[in-house]
Amino acid sequence: MLRRLVAGLAAIVLVAEAAVLVLVHIVLGRTTANQSMSIAGSDPDVMSKATYAMGAGMGAFLVLCAVLAAVAALRDRSPGRPARVVLITAAVTHGLLGVLAVVLVGWAAFAATTLILCLLVLTLTLYAAPRDGDGGDGSAQPPPPAFGELKPTGP
Repeated sequence: MLRRLVAGLAAIVLVAEAAVLVLVHIVLGRTTANQSMSIAGSDPDVMSKATYAMGAGMGAFLVLCAVLAAVAALRDRSPGRPARVVLITAAVTHGLLGVLAVVLVGWAAFAATTLILCLLVLTLTLYAAPRDGDGGDGSAQPPPPAFGELKPTGP
C-alpha cells in the first residue's frame, strides 16, 4: 500500500513540476524575445528559441519520469532496468539542483527539490529491483557466503 502511494504521489508531483518548469521557460523565452536581450553578442531569437526548447525537453523528461512512476504504482511491480535508469537520473539531477537551489534561490526551493528527490528515492527503494536468477519459481541461486564464512568446495 505504501509503495503505491509513494509512487503515485511522485508521479503527481513530477507532473506539477514539469508544468511549472515549462511555464517558467515560456516566460523567460518571451522576456528574452521582447527585450531583445543578448549575452556577448548572441542572437536574441536563438536565445529565446533555445529557452523554449530547454523547457520542452525538461518538461518531457519529467513527464516521462511521472509516467514510469505511475506505471509502477498501477502495476505494483518494480520498474524495469531502463525505467530505473531514468528514475535514478532524475533523482541525481534533483540532488544537484537542490544544492544549486540553496545558493541561487533559497531554502524553500531546496525543500521542494529535496521533497521530490525523497519521493524518487523512496519509489526506487520500495520497489526493489529483482535479483538476477530469481525467476520467482524457487530456482534462485543460494546467497554468497557471509564474510568469514567458509565456502564449500568440491563438486
